[in-house]
Amino acid sequence: MITLQQWRQQGQLESINGQQIFTRTGGDSSAPALVLIHGYPSASWDWEGMWQALTQRYYVITLDMLGFGFSAKPKNARYLITEQADIFEQYLLNLKITEYHILAHDYGDTVAQELLARLRDGSAKQRIASVCLLNGGLFPEAHKPVLIQKLLLSPLGPLVSKLITKPKFADNLRRIFGPNTPPTPEVIDSLWQLLNHNKGLAVMYKLIDYMPQRQQHRKRWVEAIIESSVPVKLINGLKDPISGQHMVERYRQLIPNANVTELLALGHYPQLEEAEAVTTAYLQFRESIN
Repeated sequence: MITLQQWRQQGQLESINGQQIFTRTGGDSSAPALVLIHGYPSASWDWEGMWQALTQRYYVITLDMLGFGFSAKPKNARYLITEQADIFEQYLLNLKITEYHILAHDYGDTVAQELLARLRDGSAKQRIASVCLLNGGLFPEAHKPVLIQKLLLSPLGPLVSKLITKPKFADNLRRIFGPNTPPTPEVIDSLWQLLNHNKGLAVMYKLIDYMPQRQQHRKRWVEAIIESSVPVKLINGLKDPISGQHMVERYRQLIPNANVTELLALGHYPQLEEAEAVTTAYLQFRESIN
């Protein structure tokens, strides 16, 4: 396991679009580029269990999005999905990357959908070669938010943000992980530290605005997957109460010839619950499109 401290030491803060963003790269820079996009409310450290296997094959690029992890968490930011996508595109420009693959999770799926939509409408700054999505709210109508998410979205959001404690946070995590793959104490500690860094709890209610944004931009973001010109795959932990089996069923309804790997025993964070299974499924996807 790569500890949170090691992860931080191996990355760096960079100014991107006027914000201090924590970035991390690994692998051979001449290999195919793979961009990892994390979920809510965690950070790029979510990928630590897959990092070694992926960096042996690809040039792996990731960052903590604005409001997350070790990046800046300004109180006055709007935290638009489009702005998060802008940060990724600018970082890739800085790295002189012209083509890349995406592996995304949760909130990151929505950012990936926006990047795909840009590819579709001709406004993308780079070419996307493939997209792989883990558990996330791809279709607003099939997304089942948990109570804490509903409270953060409500007028009580700012207060609820301040009242979240580590035991409550841990309880919420346990509810969304698979029953046989609960979060370890190290995972709980690390995600809690990431959340609290730079007073992150204070902006949790602002970040949750991605859920209304999904409703607002449903047509654009859903059509981006349905009509994608590049290969798209879903890897899903079916025991996830937020976006598990019901999301897979909706995915199969909407996506012609859907490419899906179902992880029967895993929950909402498959890459933290069983990194090896997710890595295997991802590498098989990449081999199939080569």
